Amino acid sequence: MSRKIVDHLDREFASLINSLKDLVSSVPPDDLYRNSPEVSIGENILRSAAAVEQTCGGLTANLWDDPFEWTLPETLSNAERIIEYLSEVDVARQRAFSSIFDDSALSKYISVPPGEPRLLISLLVETLARSRDYRKSVLQDLHVNPE
Repeated sequence: MSRKIVDHLDREFASLINSLKDLVSSVPPDDLYRNSPEVSIGENILRSAAAVEQTCGGLTANLWDDPFEWTLPETLSNAERIIEYLSEVDVARQRAFSSIFDDSALSKYISVPPGEPRLLISLLVETLARSRDYRKSVLQDLHVNPE
């Protein structure tokens, strides 16, 4: 029973969460929620983490709720609170990936609301890509090369 792909995806998600923590720590407090032309740096960091949280919560507890309500800037108003939230998301990631026993599970269909069942691998890859897109927006706002 191989877990090469599962472990690789797990490391990618962990790396993403760690990079979000680093970004939060590097942004001056006054700039965290400063409105840019579209969305603030802090909001993009929260959106990135919320995508991971929603998928991991859906996989482990069948809770597909959008984390919007508890990830509002008013609730997560500073870097310390955001980092605490990112740590909670990381715990959810660990739970989700520990429940995937081997690579063959990635080819199974799972029910996700709303809509048709999805292949687990496509759901994970899509979540990772969406989350990275939000992170890329943060890097662009900070004028950092996203590569």
